[in-house]
Amino acid sequence: MAEFPPIITARKLVLLLIGGALLASCTITSKDIAVEGAPTHHTTRGFKNIYIEDPNKTFFSFIWMRMFGDEPWANHNVTAGDVPFQMLDLDRVNNPPAELQVSWLGHSTFLIQHQGLNILTDPIFSDRASPVSFAGPKRYVPHVVNYSQLPPIDFVIISHNHFDHLDDTAVKLLGNHPQYIVPLGLQEWLVDQGIAPGRIQELDWWQIADPVRTGPGLRIEAQPSQHWSARGLYDRRKTLWASWHMTVGGKTLWFAGDTGYNPLQFKEIGNKNGPVDLAFIPIGAYDPRSFMKTYHVDPDEAVMIHKDINSRQSIGMHWGTYALTAEEPMDPPIRLAAARMREGLAPLEFRAIDIGQTVTFP
Repeated sequence: MAEFPPIITARKLVLLLIGGALLASCTITSKDIAVEGAPTHHTTRGFKNIYIEDPNKTFFSFIWMRMFGDEPWANHNVTAGDVPFQMLDLDRVNNPPAELQVSWLGHSTFLIQHQGLNILTDPIFSDRASPVSFAGPKRYVPHVVNYSQLPPIDFVIISHNHFDHLDDTAVKLLGNHPQYIVPLGLQEWLVDQGIAPGRIQELDWWQIADPVRTGPGLRIEAQPSQHWSARGLYDRRKTLWASWHMTVGGKTLWFAGDTGYNPLQFKEIGNKNGPVDLAFIPIGAYDPRSFMKTYHVDPDEAVMIHKDINSRQSIGMHWGTYALTAEEPMDPPIRLAAARMREGLAPLEFRAIDIGQTVTFP
């Protein structure tokens, strides 16, 4: 039997097991069978990606790769201080201008404010992206706000049920004030957290939220992404994952959630949407590529998505916050700048901002 390297302590092994369970793709134990009369991504076992074959890997594959693979892993505790952050300007977010205003709270969490609406995407308020508080990927930059001081949230947009995108601490703090717009299958979990069913709306890809529940001037549509779902070892792909197209007060927004790249799906979104005023696209959690490529884009692929969806401006997300993968914390914005230059994009066309920074779009 192979021995663990001396640097793998019991605590580190626990971290690896949890991290692997969170990040590794699911085991294909039986054939996905199409559901007659249902969309292509529906199966008798849940859901599937339609332009790839989901890899036959388990979280044990992640553990093996992490401990015995040749890929170098960044020491996030040493280099995390390089990530730029600032405390959220509460006066600014509690007294927003008439223009579209966006604040990045870290990872994939944005506060979007426009025309009197406050929208949160994938809020995570926990110190760890994990099912337990003592282990798992840890936030390595400070929280930039006391979340109870945020303005009243009208809508919470959830992309999928991974711990770094659907956080019980955030849901319990936000409670029943917001409306939760989520992919298929997530209502049951939210109800278990105390959210009333009437505050939740589940959508399939290409479905539009009920306008009665979203209100005038707001349109929210679930759209495809290339990812997967699970909160445990036995619920792989049982709930759907999604990107989101929003129209808020005449501005068009697109929130990618978490996704890998394929050359068809995002072009389809771009053709359907027309130009997008502002997109939120992941640029981090991509190394090692041999393991992460299927479900996580790197900055080069992020720029391809930016172009495929016809985005006028994009902001990079899903980086600089939690120790999830192998790349250095500051690699994503550095690589984004290089990819942007190669594609001839201006800096404001696709940028990385500071955690805690608020940006206004006149």
